[in-house]
Amino acid sequence: MAVYSCSCPPRVFNAYSSFECRSDPDFSGAPTGDKPRFGSTRRVTASSFCAGGGIVGGGLSSLIFRFPPNFVRQLSIKARRNCSNIGVAQIVAASWSNGPASGSLSSAAASAQAVSAAVPVAYDVAVVEGCIDNGSVQIGVSDDSNTSFLSSDGSIAVHAGERLGRGIVTDAITTPVVNTSAYFFKKTQELIDFKEKRHRSFEYGRYGNPTTVVAEEKISALEGAESTLIMASGMCASTVMLMALVPAGGHIVTTTDCYRKTRIFIETILPKMGISATVIDPADVDGLEAALSKNKVSLFFTESPTNPFLRCVDIEKVTKLCHSKGALVCIDGTFATPLNQKALALGADLVLHSATKFIGGHNDVLAGCISGSEKLVTEIRTLHHILGGTLNPNAAYLIIRGLKTLHLRVQQQNSTALRMAKVLEGHPRVRRVYYPGLPSHPEHEIAKQQMTGFGGVVSFEVDGDLMTTIKFVDALKIPYIAPSFGGCESIVDQPAIMSYWDLSQAERRKYGIEDNLVRFSFGVEDFEDLKADILQALETI
Repeated sequence: MAVYSCSCPPRVFNAYSSFECRSDPDFSGAPTGDKPRFGSTRRVTASSFCAGGGIVGGGLSSLIFRFPPNFVRQLSIKARRNCSNIGVAQIVAASWSNGPASGSLSSAAASAQAVSAAVPVAYDVAVVEGCIDNGSVQIGVSDDSNTSFLSSDGSIAVHAGERLGRGIVTDAITTPVVNTSAYFFKKTQELIDFKEKRHRSFEYGRYGNPTTVVAEEKISALEGAESTLIMASGMCASTVMLMALVPAGGHIVTTTDCYRKTRIFIETILPKMGISATVIDPADVDGLEAALSKNKVSLFFTESPTNPFLRCVDIEKVTKLCHSKGALVCIDGTFATPLNQKALALGADLVLHSATKFIGGHNDVLAGCISGSEKLVTEIRTLHHILGGTLNPNAAYLIIRGLKTLHLRVQQQNSTALRMAKVLEGHPRVRRVYYPGLPSHPEHEIAKQQMTGFGGVVSFEVDGDLMTTIKFVDALKIPYIAPSFGGCESIVDQPAIMSYWDLSQAERRKYGIEDNLVRFSFGVEDFEDLKADILQALETI
């Protein structure tokens, strides 16, 4: 949900009451009477030192202020709510210390009185220019968010949504975390204006958050999307998207190789809504065409690359085919990342990611996102507001942080995975390697056309059975045995055990999952260290 501004007069911070201050501590050892002092204590009001939002009295920036017990509560009315995770006292002290110096308190008071006369306001205030105060979150007049002057995705990932225009007024380089469940309106008329779209703000935490908006805008910039919706997990994004865009009694087409929980949802939950599915091989364009001709297909939904065999769909070709039959196309690009593949530019209507993986990149946050046209994302957002699955703003902050290093991590992971895939393919104890960057991959040519890098995950089959593969995995020293992928730390798993252990061997084979299959997610460790570790583990079998 975007944050907007409106034409309103500058709003202000109100310090309300006076406070006491004392001079700097004296470490010189001189008698008290030998040093000039302002006086042991005195009462100073905001108007006696503030002019245009800063200190005007010489030496005031070094004073130590002793706030009365209720100061923070009073100041919070106009400041603390607007600056969430930044200490109120720090904000005010920074404003005071940044002002121009003058010779005395009396001159400061005179200056303040002059300013007060020139700029009539309703309170004793320090004016904050260029912002719109909705009473809960201070919303800035966003700068032009055009990213055309940035030449790379790396720069866009760092600055989009923040330096290019952020909806929170703050001097902080990093985006503040706005921890609130709801937003208030100063008067009922303001609420009515909001409901009738004359006043732009937030209303309830499930419907939007300023921190989350920054994460969404970064992803939109990377994907070239009109809009992005970020949710609590990748599965949340997938399931809400499917329910929002496929009508009851509708039909979808998906592919054989995919995340197992997605398959379970399509096979067991969607039929309860009267939604049926055709499942095809990722490369089976004829099968897709037949499904489109036979059924009234609402949506073609596939991963590319897929999990765990990294199959690739010709996005441009299937999109043209689907659009000719009135079907939408959604690509789950989690394994590709927004850097290696631009599904929207290739014609897809929507692109989805489990942001838990490469986008977050640190194995410390769960999130999912979906990007596309404003119209389609709004349809999904409407259902999302009903179902929930809202991303916590603290998690949104972790996504923002992860995006800023995405290009650095993905470059390293692309390089390591490709080099290691070549090593593994030539190793006598490895039967087969699945990686779109290898000429042996069935969709290598497609991957070369639509990807700029082939990703940081390599799947391969070792020469052995279940127990031999367990021995290899257990002999590895660097990667963690865990689900997930895409983080700074390397992760390895045996899909037959990690994801399909509840099925018999015969049932697993229906999905192509052999007991000797390994999925290796390369982190950002040194290539030579990873190579040495994998080779020594292979020697144990």
